[in-house]
Amino acid sequence: MDQKDLILKKYTNRRLYDTEKSIYVTLDYVTDAIRRGRRIHVTDAKTGEDVTPAILTQIVLEEARKKKFLLPPPLLYLIIQYGENVLTDFFEKYLEQTIRNYLLFRNMADDQFKKWLDFGENYTKINPQEMAGLAPFKSLLDLFPNSGSKNQKEDKS
Repeated sequence: MDQKDLILKKYTNRRLYDTEKSIYVTLDYVTDAIRRGRRIHVTDAKTGEDVTPAILTQIVLEEARKKKFLLPPPLLYLIIQYGENVLTDFFEKYLEQTIRNYLLFRNMADDQFKKWLDFGENYTKINPQEMAGLAPFKSLLDLFPNSGSKNQKEDKS
């Protein structure tokens, strides 16, 4: 276990106990800890069994209940119908990597968009000879409030 792991004990009355702070906690508390980057490890207080997957599943279901939607019903039917036979392999091998890739590409797209915004704000400062190559993008760059021909006209006067 990592130093960042939050160690919890689950009691038969469904209460969760934070061994680090010596307090009983709610699922919302655990959810917030996970969102802050903590990993959790939950053991059944009586048997010592690792019940982390069950608690994580419970958190996901509670979040879905609050938002009234998690997965589309046809997918839920498939999960119930085929359960361990077909979908376990998919969830273990592909779903996690698919979500990680989505988050990676989303962050890359956000970074690229920020670069385009910065470029659009500063493009009028570029050497006019370099600007000739950007002529096809002029209408796009003119959409930025601090750029475009308005600023070029102001510079000339």
